[in-house]
Amino acid sequence: MIQMSILLLVLGLIFFVGLVVVHEFGHFLAARRNGVEIEEFAIGFPPRIWSKKFKGGTIFSVNWLPLGGFVKLKGENDSSTEKGSFGDARLKAKVKIMTAGVVMNLLVALVLLTILALVGMPKVIDNQFSVKSDVKVIKDDVLLGHVEAGSPADKAGLKEGDALLSFSTREDEVTCLSLDCPVSHEVNVMNENQLPQLTESLAGQTVQIKYQRGSETSSAEAQLLGKEEVEASKNTDNPKGYLGISPSQYTLERSTWSAPVVAVGLAKQITVATFKGIGHALASLFQGDTAEASKQVAGPVGIFVLLKNGSLLGYQFMLFIIAVISLTLAIMNILPIPALDGGRLFVTLAYRGLRKNLTKKAENIIHGLGFAFLMLLFLLITVVDVKRFL
Repeated sequence: MIQMSILLLVLGLIFFVGLVVVHEFGHFLAARRNGVEIEEFAIGFPPRIWSKKFKGGTIFSVNWLPLGGFVKLKGENDSSTEKGSFGDARLKAKVKIMTAGVVMNLLVALVLLTILALVGMPKVIDNQFSVKSDVKVIKDDVLLGHVEAGSPADKAGLKEGDALLSFSTREDEVTCLSLDCPVSHEVNVMNENQLPQLTESLAGQTVQIKYQRGSETSSAEAQLLGKEEVEASKNTDNPKGYLGISPSQYTLERSTWSAPVVAVGLAKQITVATFKGIGHALASLFQGDTAEASKQVAGPVGIFVLLKNGSLLGYQFMLFIIAVISLTLAIMNILPIPALDGGRLFVTLAYRGLRKNLTKKAENIIHGLGFAFLMLLFLLITVVDVKRFL
C-alpha cells in the first residue's frame, strides 16, 4: 500500500504540474493559429536545464523549478506594433489567445470527470449531481479519519485511511460496515453516523476489528473504552470516544451513458461552491481576518498535503483532486484579476471601451501591482498552510 500511495502521490504531482503546462499549451496553440510568434515555450521556470531552438525561432526549454511552465510571445504588450507580435494582433485574436488556457483547463477537468463517472466517481458533495436512473454504488466504505493518539484504535494499529469492514466479539460476528464484507450470515451495512452507536453498544468490550488497508484485508483486536470513562471525558478539554476515531464515508458511484452529463453537472456544482468560497474569503479579508480568508484557498503546501492524503484513497480520488484543481485554475484565471488571463483581458477590453490607448507603461504598472498582490497572497497562504498542515 505504501508503495502504491507513493506512486499515486508522484503521479499526482506530475499531473498538477501538467495542468499548468496544458494551460500554457492552450496559449501556444491559439497564438500560432492567429499568427503570433512564440519566442519560448517552457516547462518549469529558470534556470534552464536544456533548450532547443526550432526552425520558426521558437525555443523549447526545460527548467529546474517544476512549478508549471510559461509561454513567451513576441511583443506581449497591447501597445506593440511589431509584425507577428501579440500587440499587433486583432482584438478577436487577442481574446482567443488570452482565454485559450482557461478553455484547456476546463476541457481537462470535464474529460477527467467523465472518466471518473465511468470508473467510479467519489461522492464528496451533499446532493452531488448524478443521473439517478444511471448510477450504481460500487464502493461504500467507512474510513478512518483522525486516529487519536493513545486511543484503542491507535493501540490496535489502525491508521488514517483504513476502511472499516466489520466488528465482532469473541462470541460472534456483530455487524458489517461494507458492502464487500464477506460474511456467511445476514449483515447490517453501516455508515459513519451509525458507527458511534455501534461502539457505544460494545463499550468496554474486547472486539475484533476487520479492516482494509489498500488491497490488503487485516484484523486487529481493540479494547474499547468503558462508558464511565467516555462520559467523564465529555466535561474536559480532551473528550474521548469509545474507539478514538473520526469516521468518514467514502462512496464511489459509477455511471454509463450519462457520464458526460454527470461531468458537466458536477463541474457546475464545484464552480458554484468555488465562487461561494471566494465570496467568504473576500468577506473575511474586508473584515481584517486574513487568516480566515487564506483558509478558503490552498497554496503549494496545501495542495501537496491534499495530494498526499488523496493518494491513500486510490487513483479515483487522486484523479478527482486533479480534475478539481484544473477546474479551479480555469475559474481563477478567468476572473478580472490583474496579472492573470482574466485581468489582462478585462484591462484590454476596458481600454477599448474607453477608446484609450493602453500604453506599455500603464499595462506594466497595472499587472505589476497585480502580480505583487498575488505574491503577497501566495506567501500568506503558504504561511497559513504550513501552520495548518505541518
